Amino acid sequence: MNLANWVARHGRRRPQEPALAAGSRVHATWAEFAQRAAGGATSLTVDLALGRGDRVAIVMNNRPEYLEALFAIWHAGLVAVPVNARLHRHEVQYILEHSGAAAVVTDADHLHDINALVDTVATLTSVVVAPSARWSELTEAAPSPVVERRAEDPAWLFYTSGTTGRPKGATLTNRNLMMMALSYFADIDPIAPSDSVLHAAPLSHGSGMYGLPHIAQGSVSVTPESGGVDGAEIAELIQRWPGLSFFAAPTMVKRLAEHEALVNGDLSNLKTIIYGGAPMYLADLEVALEVFGPRLAQIYGQGESPMTITALPKADHADRDHPSWQARMASVGFVRTDVEIAIVDESGQPLPVGEVGEVTVRGDVVMPGYWNQPEETAAALKDGWLYTGDVGSLDQDGYLTLRDRTKDLIISGGMNVYPREVEEALLGHSGVHEVSVVGRPDPEWGEAVVAFVVAAGDPPAVGELDALCLESIARYKRPKDYRFVDALPTNNYGKIVKRELRDQLRAEADPATVRTN
Repeated sequence: MNLANWVARHGRRRPQEPALAAGSRVHATWAEFAQRAAGGATSLTVDLALGRGDRVAIVMNNRPEYLEALFAIWHAGLVAVPVNARLHRHEVQYILEHSGAAAVVTDADHLHDINALVDTVATLTSVVVAPSARWSELTEAAPSPVVERRAEDPAWLFYTSGTTGRPKGATLTNRNLMMMALSYFADIDPIAPSDSVLHAAPLSHGSGMYGLPHIAQGSVSVTPESGGVDGAEIAELIQRWPGLSFFAAPTMVKRLAEHEALVNGDLSNLKTIIYGGAPMYLADLEVALEVFGPRLAQIYGQGESPMTITALPKADHADRDHPSWQARMASVGFVRTDVEIAIVDESGQPLPVGEVGEVTVRGDVVMPGYWNQPEETAAALKDGWLYTGDVGSLDQDGYLTLRDRTKDLIISGGMNVYPREVEEALLGHSGVHEVSVVGRPDPEWGEAVVAFVVAAGDPPAVGELDALCLESIARYKRPKDYRFVDALPTNNYGKIVKRELRDQLRAEADPATVRTN
């Protein structure tokens, strides 16, 4: 089982149709994409002397050559290590060392940092720049056959975002990625060769994952010339490419729904916006639905179960007349076709409907473990179940509502406070643009609830925020302190890093506090 067969097959069946695009320009047809993957595979094994199962990292901005490199790696029977291009050099170094990467494919923007690591990372023997004359030479080599791989062989080392300490490398096999792609067809969208997928989010993570089912079906993969999220550019690309879908974090969806070019633009070619990776607050979702219409689909998954645990499909978003519509929009949907989920207590025992506990999942899409991290693997995988670290509950219809990460739970006076429900309440105020709720050490209560608020203009009165909370949540959940800030700390994927807010509060309580995670 080798996913590179997808590209080889389309190269034979639809040689002159577009496969890769840079903005509005066709970069490669399927025949050209197939040649570059097959020629690159020859060069990786002959010129770079890499052997089956060796790891090759990709450190570059979103561009068509990224996908050429990814499928050349797989074509050659190697293991891809996509690295977020926005990471610091030291973070990249850790991933290269931990994965034992033998080669790196990078671009001119990151070449200086990668070259600085050549003498530091013991396993690293080759650095290739794409695009370049050398890359063209490598990909124009005589094509080699697709290397046969077993379903259980590693294909992608997916390094987690690392909001708490060092990232872990989830080992994703050919079977994992195949099941993820098939589950997309079952639960999110059918895909046609006439469709397209836009990579505005990093290809190293969610966008790259959701690009795979589109490549499997022969759609056009489009990377924006800006390399990122630009509302005006995306509006133009929607008009250029029919049946266009893209993956976006909720913060990106919120920003795009406020962009004039999309609010007033022609969205008739827009097919689907897949969002996930962080909470999407109901107030923001309602605004996005007004702008984009029923084109939104939510996914809940993790790198360890690549983007596949539950889904909230477009049909549910559109069904506003359903009596449970608001509750469903606050959920992450129902279990995907290829997995099972269970809510369990601290001893791993299943909990009844409505009870809050840790979300666990099992199925062929779940990773076999973390790369060279047996202790972390044992902690995450128990009796065939992946313990996600997320806290949630199932309703009587099977919809999963996430409360928070287990580490984000606040225990105040012996009572559990789930930050998300406090955040949802505060976002009901028109003067609140963004909010993040965390716990602060408290000698009397154990933890006190603190809200960090980004105001939409002048900061709202604290009394108004208190009153709003008391209308919808228990009094003990109301924040004891409001901190008005210009911005919330985020990682490279747009997720709010609550650890930094907790560290700030701990340091205030005890200046000698040193972060240990």
